[in-house]
Amino acid sequence: MAVDVRDMTKGPLGKQILVFSIPLILSNVLQVLFNLADVAVVGRFAGSMALGSVGSTITLVTMFTGFLIGIASGINVLVAMYFGAGNKKGVEETVHSAALFSVMIGVLILLFGVTCSKRILLILNTKQELIDGAVQYVSIYFLGMPALAVYNFGNAVFSAVGDTARPLRYLTIAGVLNLVLNLLFVVGCHMGVAGVAAASAISQYSSAVMIVSALFCTGECYGLRFGAFHWKWEAVKDIARIGLPAGLQNAIFQLANLFIQAGVNTFSAVMVAGNSAATNADALVYDVMAAFYTACGSFMGQNYGAGNKKRIRNSYFISLGYSFGIGLVLGLLLVIFGESFLALFTSDQEVIRSGMYRLTIMGLSYGVSAFMDCTIAASRALGKGVIPTVIVVMGSCVLRIIWVYTVFAYFKTIPSLYLLYVCSWSVTAIAEITYFARIYRQKMKEMLP
Repeated sequence: MAVDVRDMTKGPLGKQILVFSIPLILSNVLQVLFNLADVAVVGRFAGSMALGSVGSTITLVTMFTGFLIGIASGINVLVAMYFGAGNKKGVEETVHSAALFSVMIGVLILLFGVTCSKRILLILNTKQELIDGAVQYVSIYFLGMPALAVYNFGNAVFSAVGDTARPLRYLTIAGVLNLVLNLLFVVGCHMGVAGVAAASAISQYSSAVMIVSALFCTGECYGLRFGAFHWKWEAVKDIARIGLPAGLQNAIFQLANLFIQAGVNTFSAVMVAGNSAATNADALVYDVMAAFYTACGSFMGQNYGAGNKKRIRNSYFISLGYSFGIGLVLGLLLVIFGESFLALFTSDQEVIRSGMYRLTIMGLSYGVSAFMDCTIAASRALGKGVIPTVIVVMGSCVLRIIWVYTVFAYFKTIPSLYLLYVCSWSVTAIAEITYFARIYRQKMKEMLP
């Protein structure tokens, strides 16, 4: 029997959240696989220097794409809240203001990336022999940032009203196009780094065009209409209040990761290679778990708008249970089959053994991160974005940097470095849950019985 996830305010909540999340999981996994395909194409057909050039930009690219995803989370929460309350005017104003805001942010990131990319890559200690290729890649890739911002906007709107299937279709089409263009530009036209970047930018615009066309074609209140594009400052301020902290949080995470990488770099080249191979598991597990965080924000947002107290609470606990469970299962599978997973990226047995240090510790820890991330999503669904971001920056960023220079500096072992993840997640989760419990009680008292 089909489950309706459009109206999140009634129906079997556990089944609805699962049905809602499955397309998101598939979308996230597809993105990971398409990114791995990009790396494989450039590595196999353009050489190790091209691969190194693209790889050296990962932190920079992830920093800005993470920022756009954070902005989209603010759009998702507000649309879900108004949609759940039946406030069609609020939905319309938020959607159209969010569209303009997203384009503006995308263009600003494009301009910043194109003009400042070389300086940033030098600050990130990009090797001299890779810097020209890295700058070329970033300069072309960032041309697609406005399109990426628009796609994330459309994805946030559709997810807020319970439609996660359409964004999945558009992403699948764009991903296949990206892979075909990669092969055409890199293998057929010998464009190397520029070919991979151009393929990514073109595929981003194709996904943006598809999702915007769908919003223009729908006759629902969350659809786009040419005559309705107006800059509503209240809507923009609300989006910025929730979305900007989330975006900054994602960007700051990447800065903290630079310190962790510096710690890894103190070990042998084999250990560094093993760590690089093992980190491929992070995106896969995190992105699957993230589908349930999106579900948490969407379901809590709609039910908060509708004033349904019981479903607000249950949406949080069910989403938390799903995200913890999937993180635990995937982590254990990586511990059990870790060597086979690492063999996908290297045939060197020493590198595989080194990578297992990280996979074992992280595999047993991934589930803990659900208590932090799902609670952050829950707080944002209730309209609170700044304090949860401050907590996570202090707990999962600042604490990690302190750990590197204290605990790791004392023991100087690879387990003492990797254990900072689960310790920082645990500390941050306790603080986030404490804050959320207080805000939840406050919001429930404010709501009509």
